[in-house]
Amino acid sequence: MIRSPRVLAAAAALFAVAACNASDTASTNVADAIPDVAIPEISLKTMQDVVGALASDEFEGRAPGTPGEEKTVALLIERFQAAGLEPGNKGSWTQDVPLVEITAENVSPLTFTGGGAPMSLAYGSEFVAGSYRVQPKIAVKDSDVVFVGYGINAPEKGWNDYAGLDVKGKTVVILVNDPDWQVADAKGEFNGRAMTYYGRWTYKFEEAARQGAAAALIVHDTEPAAYGWNVVQSSWTGTQYLAASANNGSDQTAANGWIQLDKAKALFAGAGRDFDALREAAKKKGFKAVPLTGVKASLNFDNKIARKMSRNVIGVLPGTKRPDEYVLYTAHWDHLGKCEPVNGDGICNGAIDNATGTAALVALAEAQKKAGAPDRSLVFLAVTAEESGLLGSKYYAENPVFPLAQTVGGVNMDALSGSGPAKDIIVIGRGKSQLDAYLEKAVAQEKRVVVNEPTPEKGFYYRSDHFSLAKLGVPMIYFDGGEDLVDGGSDAGKAWAEAYTKDRYHAPSDDMSAITSWDGMMADLRLYYAVGRMLAMTDAWPNWNDGDEFRAARDKSRGAVK
Repeated sequence: MIRSPRVLAAAAALFAVAACNASDTASTNVADAIPDVAIPEISLKTMQDVVGALASDEFEGRAPGTPGEEKTVALLIERFQAAGLEPGNKGSWTQDVPLVEITAENVSPLTFTGGGAPMSLAYGSEFVAGSYRVQPKIAVKDSDVVFVGYGINAPEKGWNDYAGLDVKGKTVVILVNDPDWQVADAKGEFNGRAMTYYGRWTYKFEEAARQGAAAALIVHDTEPAAYGWNVVQSSWTGTQYLAASANNGSDQTAANGWIQLDKAKALFAGAGRDFDALREAAKKKGFKAVPLTGVKASLNFDNKIARKMSRNVIGVLPGTKRPDEYVLYTAHWDHLGKCEPVNGDGICNGAIDNATGTAALVALAEAQKKAGAPDRSLVFLAVTAEESGLLGSKYYAENPVFPLAQTVGGVNMDALSGSGPAKDIIVIGRGKSQLDAYLEKAVAQEKRVVVNEPTPEKGFYYRSDHFSLAKLGVPMIYFDGGEDLVDGGSDAGKAWAEAYTKDRYHAPSDDMSAITSWDGMMADLRLYYAVGRMLAMTDAWPNWNDGDEFRAARDKSRGAVK
């Protein structure tokens, strides 16, 4: 999963499902259109064999553009073919995804002069930085420093942290998450605890670039970031991947990065500013950016650049009645590759994240094929470069093999649970679409319970590959096994999730030993199977619920079909 763990929790009641879109189905209740499906046995051996191979040192952490990619793509083609799928891209099993591989080398300390005592931050332990500009040398020299609060420009909310400010050539310091992330419910200017896209680090760097900043630095704070500094360090050091662009990123900031919270506080204190007071002020509409008067930032590094072609892997099980209507299963096959060594181990194997989801594509393909081809076509899409910013799924969404207007919806699988079976299922972004009803029917059949996402402030719906398709209108559902374990209850489930997040997420220790039980994963696979099968056996077109941010895109694309 992209630069952030899913911290699971349980405890919420079922809520009502919205009525379906009358324009795509005559039913007034979406549940009426959902067929009953039988769930067959899904192969544990397939899961163990495929996860074991993908997470082995032989696959080198599955970084795009490496020998690990070659091994991964070959394995997936072999297993998709053996499962009875057909090549999904006009006779080919793969879709080329052009990437730029960029590695920061000879990184200088990040220095701040002027104001109080000069500061020099060490790369990796105190700051990280890279560039989205595809050029061999990066230099930020004596750049004025400005605190821009949460770095948000949202005209529809009357909120602009850059109002009246010219940051061209300057270094902006930004807070992570939304201004109201601590609000206890999902109410507020930015939906309270439910993070919006404005809270994501990706948005903050994008907006800083639009404003003309030379550099953008996000202040790391574990709670609103949803992960520790160890995740930032492992994810932002070493080779990064960018989507190839015609202008080589010339419209981007020269440097994007993160700094440790205590270093930010010291920086502000040296400039005669109270960081905590400014952070509090930044929560309110009308906040005015604050220059750190006299403070200058400098940083330089070299970029080692290589252009590489990575690949999405696509298999299809053609439908029998409506083969030109498509249901997606998605998962990312990539991980971090070779990473910061821990106790001599420098391979981030990514067993749970996301060899499990990738193996699930194979196991579900086998099960769907054995059950017989459904009415609609099932597409099994293993995407590249999720860990680098959802690049593979973004490329597919913008260059779809199967038209998005004819894509019914889909299920994304990312970092399946390696704990024991749970009584509950957590839906990430519950209430966004009518796909909730399909999952709830499957969950009831399995005698489990659906619970609300416990940490909506962490914005997990925007952090995996379903988002690339959702923002272009395709209804996508994303769910996980819960924490209320059959054996040990919530205490045991919470302990497992916290240990994985703390000790294994985006680290070399996310290897096969991270999977303490396969039973929970296999129970969850039954639900993934059922939801996909239901979508493939109905003639309904589920939509986003009224008022959802993606509804307009879906209505437009479906309207064009009609």
